[in-house]
Amino acid sequence: MEKVLKPMSGYLTLVICLILFVASVYLFISGVDQSITLVAVAMLCFLLSCFFLKGLMIIQPNHSRVLNFFGRYVGTVKDNGLFFINPLYSSQKISLRSENLQGQTLKVNDKMGNPIEIAVVMVWKVGDTYKAAFDVERYSDFVKMQSEAAVRHLAMSFPYDNLEDDHAPITLREGGDKINSILEQELTDRLSKAGIIIQEARISHLAYASEIAGAMLQRQQATAIVAARTKIVEGAVGMVDLALKKLSEENIVELDDERKAAMVSNLMVVLCGEKAATPILNAGTLYN
Repeated sequence: MEKVLKPMSGYLTLVICLILFVASVYLFISGVDQSITLVAVAMLCFLLSCFFLKGLMIIQPNHSRVLNFFGRYVGTVKDNGLFFINPLYSSQKISLRSENLQGQTLKVNDKMGNPIEIAVVMVWKVGDTYKAAFDVERYSDFVKMQSEAAVRHLAMSFPYDNLEDDHAPITLREGGDKINSILEQELTDRLSKAGIIIQEARISHLAYASEIAGAMLQRQQATAIVAARTKIVEGAVGMVDLALKKLSEENIVELDDERKAAMVSNLMVVLCGEKAATPILNAGTLYN
């Protein structure tokens, strides 16, 4: 579990190191020809200055240091500035900044078995430095591999489109923010063991695989044409019904069943046809 440390300021130690270094130089020069004791003291001051300098560390904003003492986790320093720690501590730098990951385009089968191409872009950062440093080998590689696994699982859990199932509750193409929320939760569950926080995750590329893209495009076009024709027929039936009711209510013309059938046929052809109707003048009667 992460433990945050508040080390002492390093400015006083830096001054002491400078004083020890200057003293070592002065004592060495003074005792090189006069006293071996002064030379020994000079060497001791120099070694002490080097030892204390090793305990100084500078932490940049949004960075941290994970400290260990002979294999034992001591804590994490997240404050920025100049600090002094035990010179015997070993430290590991871990950035706390947000990072972007543009995933590579993957070819996966969706829930209906159709091959699709999918890629995501995500924003992440380290939230728990202990887990990032000790629970996984290299947390950056762990993020890449687990993000790819999460994308594959997401693609196989939902259909690309609702062509095969008109009652599909959610699809990859039309899911929008809901699909992105599911993806974020999937990534959070997988990467929490490495102390990673997912700030945002979105699908950046989504398409049918090249081998079926043409066929699926034709199918989408056919579906759109059928839907449009259905609307046209519904509207035409309503208009024919309205015309017959108006003719009957206004007593404009008396139509028997055969004439009604002929009128309905002609109106449906005119209203549902793709080309403009060409009027034909009928000089005879329906019964000649």
